[in-house]
Amino acid sequence: MNKSELAKRIGEKSSLTKKEATEVIDILTTIISESVKRGEAVNIVGFGKFGLKYRKEREAYNPFTKKISVKAAHKVPVFKSYKKFKEQVNSA
Repeated sequence: MNKSELAKRIGEKSSLTKKEATEVIDILTTIISESVKRGEAVNIVGFGKFGLKYRKEREAYNPFTKKISVKAAHKVPVFKSYKKFKEQVNSA
């Protein structure tokens, strides 16, 4: 499912138009991204938790060039699904 299909489904289940639903999706993703960027976790009860992990600097081997390079420390966005969401996905 892509963003357009998601907006259409939201519109079908609510009183929002597809355009309004697209705006809601944009606002939601912007807020989540900005919060995670600041290091804040975003918890959506029954769904999951968006967060941030820090990766240390490390050496990486490139099999094509056969050289070892240094990969800089960086941040990685993560998502942890909650039990209720996992159960919904795995239910028959």
